Amino acid sequence: MTIKTIIVDDEKLAIQGLQLRLEPFEDVEIIDTCSNGREAIRKIKTLRPDLVFLDIQMPGFDGFGVVQGVMDIEPPLFVFVTAFQEHAIRAFQANALHYLMKPVDEDKLADVIERVRQRMNEKRGADEAEKLMNVLAEVAPETAEELQEGTAESGERFEKLLNVKDRGKIFRVEVDSIEHIEAAGDYMCIYTGDNSLILRETMKDLERRLDPRKFQRVHRSTIVNLDQVRQVKPHTNGECFLVLGSGAEVKVSRSYRDVVARFVH
Repeated sequence: MTIKTIIVDDEKLAIQGLQLRLEPFEDVEIIDTCSNGREAIRKIKTLRPDLVFLDIQMPGFDGFGVVQGVMDIEPPLFVFVTAFQEHAIRAFQANALHYLMKPVDEDKLADVIERVRQRMNEKRGADEAEKLMNVLAEVAPETAEELQEGTAESGERFEKLLNVKDRGKIFRVEVDSIEHIEAAGDYMCIYTGDNSLILRETMKDLERRLDPRKFQRVHRSTIVNLDQVRQVKPHTNGECFLVLGSGAEVKVSRSYRDVVARFVH
């Protein structure tokens, strides 16, 4: 498996330094480099890399602007590279795989590359399973339908309790008590109305563990427990807010308006 990679930075020395540090990783193929955000958006859409190392502070489009600019395609994995610690939280809010501080530490870079490999293997496994199901649907539709129904109805597939390691302790959280979940990179902020915990897991992986009949994505970085919704408040531009049992309000983006439709009769 080759990790097709683009490096985006307005400093040539920074690009060269990262290229040198990536040389020991034989599965990493640097397919291009960019010096500004506008060029990065164009090349990401054209070349469709697996991974992008993205500087945050650049003239014109900054790193966050680049992420926003490629949301109309299936985006690559992003690793933000920055000289400023205060950008870390915003990097996770942008759903980055990770962030690295300049100058890039070799051990931390190796950890990032291992995360990329794991994420790509997970995606490839899911894609292969979907392809097999599609083939089965063509040659044996009844069997495929039984498999899909059995998967959907199986209570064992979805978690009832989550073990969350936070602040050195392990908390056992009843899934039904969760109000909503917000993504911050490889971390999930789990809100139960009277408490919040941090779980180290990706949004996609956590979604697979939760019953989709109850837990629905209402934003690129937010999952809501539909049983906790008490009110729908319209907002501008086709967006709205869901008011939850604790009184917390969660924005629903236009892309997920179909979730709101089930509350409006």
